[in-house]
Amino acid sequence: MRASSVTNAILDLLDSHHAHLTAAQVYDAVRKNLTAINRSTVYRALKRLVDAGEVSISDMGLDSQVYERRSDTPHHHLVCQSCGNIYTLGDAEVREFFNEVEGAHQFRIITNHLILYGICARCSSK
Repeated sequence: MRASSVTNAILDLLDSHHAHLTAAQVYDAVRKNLTAINRSTVYRALKRLVDAGEVSISDMGLDSQVYERRSDTPHHHLVCQSCGNIYTLGDAEVREFFNEVEGAHQFRIITNHLILYGICARCSSK
């Protein structure tokens, strides 16, 4: 099995799901179409994609790091600490906050990824 077929399968998966998937979830999904694939091949391909800047890896405070397809448009996340759901925030929703922090503290923010933890509305109502 060629690495390019694995790489393409991973990129197609991440493009179609627009979600944050663990390495195990990526492996399980890719294995449905590439049945002879082994876990280490998928994990090495994920590392290559991260190193190449095509995929980002994030620690969302859950049990495992998650992968997503990198985009040119910055975005941020809300993570529910009760159910683990991850919600995406557009950059415009936090850009003013970044600008205020930079101005107030003479500090240049270089991150393009803000993660805020809390409890979602569904879990709060339980």
